Amino acid sequence: MNHQTIYIIGTGAIGKALAVFLKLAGKNVILLRGSVDNQLTSIEKYQVELNDKTIQEASIEVSTLSHFQNLDGIILLTNKSFGNDNLSKALKGKTGKSPLVVLQNGLGVEQSFINHGFPEIYRCVLFATSQATSQNTLRFKPVSISPIGLIHGGGTDLINIIEELNNPHFPFKAVEDIQTIIWKKAIANSVFNSVCPLLDVDNGVFHRNEMALVIAKRVVTECIAIANASGIVLNVDEVLESLVMISKASDGQLISTLQDIKNKRETEIETLNFSIVTIAKKLNKESMVTETKLLGELTMLKSLLHR
Repeated sequence: MNHQTIYIIGTGAIGKALAVFLKLAGKNVILLRGSVDNQLTSIEKYQVELNDKTIQEASIEVSTLSHFQNLDGIILLTNKSFGNDNLSKALKGKTGKSPLVVLQNGLGVEQSFINHGFPEIYRCVLFATSQATSQNTLRFKPVSISPIGLIHGGGTDLINIIEELNNPHFPFKAVEDIQTIIWKKAIANSVFNSVCPLLDVDNGVFHRNEMALVIAKRVVTECIAIANASGIVLNVDEVLESLVMISKASDGQLISTLQDIKNKRETEIETLNFSIVTIAKKLNKESMVTETKLLGELTMLKSLLHR
């Protein structure tokens, strides 16, 4: 069976793991570097360790955007969200009618692509963690099925996207109301991506430590007040339940922001804590997110000091 080519832009831990799983499922996969261009195309062998310690491995074509005039297929964005504005400019004119699927955490990460007129844009809320243990080796932990929903356009490609991407190790499903799930995960990530880096601890801290969970509940309560004021109906218990589920399922894994700090890279805290603070300002409710803001500021400071 001939499949569409799946272009994964972003060679981080999620992008590499997904490339391996799709290649093993018989799909045509090309991994593209998100922030580096004009490099030679190569074949890289990646190994992914699963929860049961089994190893999945595959050889993946790795290239850069400069080698492609047209990206005809499905385009997955697993790059860091702070690069989206530059990436949207680089992709302009190369994608035609190919759908974009944004696999990034945070609020509003798709806006650059909407502004630049891409016709079909989808968001995937990731319920999986992946961590590099060496340059070509990853440790992957699934949490739940990752939902994909329409953000912009007609939505005619959604079923086809699910059929092409779904696989036993990294499953996907179609949903209608993706915005509520985006907010729910963004709130959880505002906790994980600030508290864990500041404590220099893995994701499992919230199900292991009662004090950490109390702090998480205060941040979740603040953020939910802003979500509800924005028309997104959530409650504290359901978000905390999801947060604890993620904490248990990814016990031992380091959240992406902590990985970035340790590797002296820029973080995505702007699209998490600070995006919620920005929305709160617009609603004249900034005083309601003081802890969320402080944790974001401390995380950003730690990142800058480590660079």
